[in-house]
Amino acid sequence: MNNDRVQGQWKQWKGQLKERWGRLTDDDLDVIAGRRDQLLGRIQERHGIAKEEANRQVKDFEQRNPDYRFDGS
Repeated sequence: MNNDRVQGQWKQWKGQLKERWGRLTDDDLDVIAGRRDQLLGRIQERHGIAKEEANRQVKDFEQRNPDYRFDGS
């Protein structure tokens, strides 16, 4: 998915991401703005998990929600 499309859908995705990773703040989501590497870093930081686990969780989220593809996936 191209970056323009990700940016266009980002506001819709924020709620889903906050449901999945409840410790992410609105500020976190504004910084992430559809970038997968930023999402992974924030999940690691807020939830205290390893990079590999964060990556696994994001892959699982993407598989369960095929419309949600992050820049850099």
